[in-house]
This record gives sequence, C-alpha cells and structure tokens, in this order.
Amino acid sequence: MESLGYSATQEDLQRMIKEGDEDGDGFIDFNEFVHLNTHEVDSSKILDDLLTAFMIIDVDGNGSISPQDLQKLMKSLGQTYSMAECLKMIKGVDGNRDGKINFQEFKLMMMASQ
Repeated sequence: MESLGYSATQEDLQRMIKEGDEDGDGFIDFNEFVHLNTHEVDSSKILDDLLTAFMIIDVDGNGSISPQDLQKLMKSLGQTYSMAECLKMIKGVDGNRDGKINFQEFKLMMMASQ
C-alpha cells in the first residue's frame, strides 16, 4: 500500500479485506478488487476517462481508432504487431464493420472487460 502512496494501519487493511472479500476466503481476488474499486465510482468520471483514453489512442484525431493508430500505440508500449494482427484485433470489436473502432465500440469493449 505504501508503494502506491497509501498509508494504512493493520486494522485498515483488515477492514478493507473484510469489505472486499465477497466469497469469504480471506483474500481479495482480481474480480473482488475491481468491484471494490469501481462500485462507487462516478459514472461521468468513468466516461471522461474512457474518452481521454480513446483520444490518446486516436493518434490522428479523426474520431476512430484505425489499425494504424493501434499499431502506433502498441509500438509506443514496446510491442510489435503486424498490420494484419492489428486488423484482427479491431475486427473483434468492430460492431459496424467499418474497419475502425469508434468511441461507442471502444466504450462497449472497455465496459465489457470490467
């Protein structure tokens, strides 16, 4: 917790585990962690964050994420993907089949991953 900038007592940690441990196993698994950190989050804040992320990925600013945008993003993250691989990733979430991801498709994809 301290490495994340939080200072918590042992009692605080026990309370947090009790609060977030939905299945009662004494541990907080990934799904419990996500729920604990998102169940009281302001939906307008989430939407703002998604829009910001979308605009960062939409390198050319045309309102959609193209295979080229995705390839540039992955390269900036140190990952190398071919254009064919980027096309395949986009095809998986491209609801209107235009070869790009618009904000609505991006939002649905991100919300489904939670």
